[in-house]
Amino acid sequence: MRRLRQLAARTPAGRQRYVDLLRALAIGMVVLGHWAVAAIGEDAAGRPTGRSALPDLPWAYPLTWVAQVMPVFFLVGGYANAASLTARRAAGVDATAWLLDRGARLLRPTTALLLVIAGGAALASLVGVGATLVRTVAWFATIPLWFLAAYLIVVPLTPAMLALHRRFGLLVPAALAALVVAGDVGRALGPAELALPNYVLGWLAVHQLGIAWRDADAGRHDAHPDATDGHPPRPASARDRPRERRLPLSRRAGAAALLGGLAATVLLTTVGPYPVSMLNVPGERLDNAAPPSLALLTLTAAQFGLILLLRDPAERWLRRPRPWQAVIAVNAVVLTVFLWHLTAAILLVGALDAAGRLPTPPAGSAAWLAWRVPWVLMLTVVLAALVAVFGPVEARTGHAGRTGRTGHAGQGRPAGGGAVSGRAPAGGGWRATVRSALTAAGFAAVVYALVVNAQTPRSAPEPLGLPAAALVAYLAGAGTLRLLRSGWGSRG
Repeated sequence: MRRLRQLAARTPAGRQRYVDLLRALAIGMVVLGHWAVAAIGEDAAGRPTGRSALPDLPWAYPLTWVAQVMPVFFLVGGYANAASLTARRAAGVDATAWLLDRGARLLRPTTALLLVIAGGAALASLVGVGATLVRTVAWFATIPLWFLAAYLIVVPLTPAMLALHRRFGLLVPAALAALVVAGDVGRALGPAELALPNYVLGWLAVHQLGIAWRDADAGRHDAHPDATDGHPPRPASARDRPRERRLPLSRRAGAAALLGGLAATVLLTTVGPYPVSMLNVPGERLDNAAPPSLALLTLTAAQFGLILLLRDPAERWLRRPRPWQAVIAVNAVVLTVFLWHLTAAILLVGALDAAGRLPTPPAGSAAWLAWRVPWVLMLTVVLAALVAVFGPVEARTGHAGRTGRTGHAGQGRPAGGGAVSGRAPAGGGWRATVRSALTAAGFAAVVYALVVNAQTPRSAPEPLGLPAAALVAYLAGAGTLRLLRSGWGSRG
């Protein structure tokens, strides 16, 4: 508590605490949503198995409009990434160093999860557990990594997308949304492969809205759009200003976005071809989230409108010490919470099954509904234990960032903590080019690994739980990024 009080006391006056709260709430809603809809049963061999209960709960489909909060996370990500990158550039730090620091916060806790899963799977295989069962357990534990694959594509694109925003403003997310519509047409009429880019374009559109939000929030209407060199911004002439308006953030704009987004989503999911559920329901004609659909983007607009309407009271509440300390505490381990929440479910199911106390009521029954409360409470205890063990991996990374260069008063965790100064490496431009290329290759290897793991069937015989090629690619990519961040290759 003393540490939390110190961190809260050192919070810059201009920090947008509301954005931190939204990040914590989004991840918390994902965790609770996954736990709440879990239906535990038994397979033909009498072993525990799990699935989503949503197919048995059609009355709950409209509730997924509240439970589907990954757009909020990408909105917050766009805001935070834009603020952090702008601040680092103002301090003379290049985009590659910024990207390496952002990657460290994401990859260190992820690496811990994958190494534990691979180690546990190898041990299970050595004692005679079947490779198919090993893979099934690992597949459930790594379900959260689908989101990370998309986010690790979007984050490296931030410098380019920030430049596009400064040149074209709100036309950028509008163009991305139009491309999502084209992908949806491909899903509906064929060929279905036209929708594959939506896995990136959809989340990139939401992330871009976060960039526009941050730009409007920074009050840069009278500043030159490229003033990122650390000097006071000069007044912008009419020729300098982007032709497009910045994102409106008033309460009236919030109400319009909320009502308009809701109306569009209702039309798209009733008159239109999109399913009501914003979460995956096996057997539905489309999946609104995988890849993101137009209906998910209109829901994002509604969610953003609600965010604007609740902002003022939330910010007043966050000025109080205790709420802000709680937000700091959650954000210090927020990725750890997300990564391990399904592992907590696996451990609890295994323990209850071993003790002969595992309830398996039919999904949607009164007994199943009554079981939700003790189920979530027990899972919370198990997850708290996992966070106590693995949370310091993430918390230390965040602390290293806070003790590095002083960041923008808004969002982001500008990270020092390594030998990389962030400026061009000694030896000329070719070293910087090689360093940037290796950084891109490292991120590409990590994304490749996560995608391969997600596409590998859960029934595949994998003695390590994860496909060997994916595990090797991940470790190579993450290791390369770690070496680059430590300063490897930066000196002659």
